[in-house]
Amino acid sequence: MHLLLTRQLEDCSDLIVRFKELGHIVSHLPLLNIEKVKYNQKSFEDCKCIIFTSANAIKFLDTKEINKNIKCFCVGLATEKKAKSVGFQNIIAAGGNVRNLKELILQNFNPVDGNIIYVSGEIISSELDRQLINDGYSVKRLINYRTNHNKNFENKFVEKLKNNIPDIVYIYSYNSALSFLNFIKNERIESFWMNTNLMCMGEKTSSILNEIKWKKIFLFNPGEEEFLLYKI
Repeated sequence: MHLLLTRQLEDCSDLIVRFKELGHIVSHLPLLNIEKVKYNQKSFEDCKCIIFTSANAIKFLDTKEINKNIKCFCVGLATEKKAKSVGFQNIIAAGGNVRNLKELILQNFNPVDGNIIYVSGEIISSELDRQLINDGYSVKRLINYRTNHNKNFENKFVEKLKNNIPDIVYIYSYNSALSFLNFIKNERIESFWMNTNLMCMGEKTSSILNEIKWKKIFLFNPGEEEFLLYKI
C-alpha cells in the first residue's frame, strides 16, 4: 500500500523504516513547522507535578534544573518515551488521549499535594488545565513551543502525490488536520481521496476533514499505526 505520514521527520523516521520493511510505499508530507517559545524557568521552583500532552513539550524544555524524580503525567507512550530519554523517572502514562490522562491525574495526584505545571504548545485540543482547576487543582500552563502551518511543498512532490494518491493518510493533531485541509484545497484535490483511508488521532481531529469524501475514517492512538494496516 501507499502510506502518507505527516509528522516531522524526526517523529516518524522509525515508522517510515518499519513500513518500508513491510513492503509499503511511504510518502512524507510534514504539515507543521515547530519552534521553541521562551518561558520562565522559575515556574518549576514550586512545582510538584508536571503534565505533558506532547513529546514536543519535552523536546523544547530545559530539563537541567528540574527534579527528575518529580511526578510526570504523559498522554501516551511516545510522550513517555521522550520523558524517559531526558531523565524523568517517576512517569505515569495514559493510553494516548487527554480523557484518560485526566482520570490518571485524578487517581494519582491529590489537589493538596501541590502545584502542577502543564507544559504545552500554544494550541491545544483540550483545555486540560481548566478542567483540573475546576476540580480543585492548582495548575499553571506553561507554553514552550508553537506550531506553524507548512506551506512550502515541492511542486515535484505534489505532482507525484496527485498521480499516486495514498491508500492511507495519518493525521496526528487538530492543527495538522487544518494544515492538511488547507493543502488539499490549495492544490484543488478535494475529489481525489474517495479511495483513501484517513487515520486520525481523536474525533476533534477527524471532524476538520469530514468535508472531504474518504473511503473510511479510523481513530487511533500513538503506537497503533501498524495495527491499523490490518483493519483495512
